Amino acid sequence: MNERIRSRLEKIQERFEEITGLLSDPEVQNDADRFRDLSREYARLEPVAACYRQYREAEEELESAREMLDDPEMAELAKESMADARRQMETLEPELKRRLLPRDPNDERNVYLEIRAGTGGAEAALFAGDLLRAYLRYAERRGWRTELISESPGELGGYKEVVVRISGNEVYSRLKFESGVHRVQRVPETESQGRIHTSAVTVAILPEAEAIDQVEIDTNDLRIDTFRASGAGGQHVNKTDSAVRITHLPTGIVVECQDERSQHKNKARALALLQAKLLSQAQERQDRERAADRKLQVGSGDRSERIRTYNFPQNRVTDHRINLTLYKLDEVMEGDFDAVIDPLLQEYQAEQLAELSAA
Repeated sequence: MNERIRSRLEKIQERFEEITGLLSDPEVQNDADRFRDLSREYARLEPVAACYRQYREAEEELESAREMLDDPEMAELAKESMADARRQMETLEPELKRRLLPRDPNDERNVYLEIRAGTGGAEAALFAGDLLRAYLRYAERRGWRTELISESPGELGGYKEVVVRISGNEVYSRLKFESGVHRVQRVPETESQGRIHTSAVTVAILPEAEAIDQVEIDTNDLRIDTFRASGAGGQHVNKTDSAVRITHLPTGIVVECQDERSQHKNKARALALLQAKLLSQAQERQDRERAADRKLQVGSGDRSERIRTYNFPQNRVTDHRINLTLYKLDEVMEGDFDAVIDPLLQEYQAEQLAELSAA
């Protein structure tokens, strides 16, 4: 094992043992904030420490077996024990490296999913609706919760723009690769000649801001407008100006929420979305400065590049960042995004491992 990696593991082991002791300290237990922070760090370090303990036990077993080689009666058993220990070490070493990879601090967060129709007019709006349904099915498969924040329907269906909050376990870690331009190639329902059209939508995945890192917003920088939410009519139509639109004047960012009948709740949700956008904007600047040339642009939210093409006639989905092509578009549109996301995660981890080994 690389000595630099071993040194990092030793420090993690020491810190884990220190935290274990601190968590049993009555003084720490009485400090709710410190106890919470240490508990989170414990949960993060415990799998690494446990894996490293197994690795060291295998090393000790290897050394003990090596010492028995000089005894003719024990030599054969020693060789078997050495082979077992080496196999275990070979299995554990890549796992340890993977656990040492820097974790994105946003991975555990909920997200705001934004989908906007781009080039292609009505067909782009229709695909925005199809893509939203696919993401909602994916969220359902993973047991996540979804809430509609705002929507602007297309003239022939779908959406010109739609924002949905998705909450659950590790939402951002699974969806952070989805930001960018999604291109669709198919024959529109309105196309009488059977010609294939190319349209595009943009997707943005915004990690939800937590109280501890919320961006300070000066209320003087906000213009808040209320309006009547669009509805399908009937007894549940919104008859009051409860929908809220907030404009952040310094940046020009506009957010709105029209899902709740309460103006107060809509305002609170819109402000939370604005927080997420401002936080994402600040993180984008940092990520561009740190890693402008990274292939996957993870965390940068770079939405200017085409990242994926959905070709319906060929039942093909292609992710251009890693040259991945799958002939299972129908399954992806039914919510099987793991088929695309897992290879992206693996490529990203491979990049991180290469950086770790070279460090």
